[in-house]
Amino acid sequence: MEFTETLLPGVGVRYDGQSRDGQPIAIVVAHDGDVEIVTYQRTDPDAVQYRLELAAHAALAVAELLGSPRVSARLVDLTREIPGLHTRRLVVAPGSRYAGRLLGDSKARTRTGCSIVAVVRGPDVIAAPAPDFTLLAGDTLIAIGSERGLEALAELLGLTPDDPVPVMTAPV
Repeated sequence: MEFTETLLPGVGVRYDGQSRDGQPIAIVVAHDGDVEIVTYQRTDPDAVQYRLELAAHAALAVAELLGSPRVSARLVDLTREIPGLHTRRLVVAPGSRYAGRLLGDSKARTRTGCSIVAVVRGPDVIAAPAPDFTLLAGDTLIAIGSERGLEALAELLGLTPDDPVPVMTAPV
């Protein structure tokens, strides 16, 4: 889904796009973090069809919910196409020896053959984290590689692998 971005001085940012079936959608993110999601009638782009207002804390919760599954679902699609390729979500525990350290310190790719393709931190998804990215307790690492490599990665980082990332699809 493609969005165009419009700055709204004194208000925030507006994102306009269309759903897969052509439904006009606008999302306004206010400076205070509140979010308004609006769909418009197809026959009259100025006539509101549905409107949903989210307080900042609710918007963050929704963003967090959608961030990780969306990245994970794309990786799951890839692993279905390539036999032997798997994905895992690994959570950095507070006691992990790499909490507070740089990702590159682990030499994870060299040691395990696996790539950490994203890190989910709260509502943010950091795609392709660089070696100088600092891992924090609570971060969820999205890793891709062989089953054996993912087990080695979890052991190396002192993390417990979750179940394979589930397929999550939601039509928009």
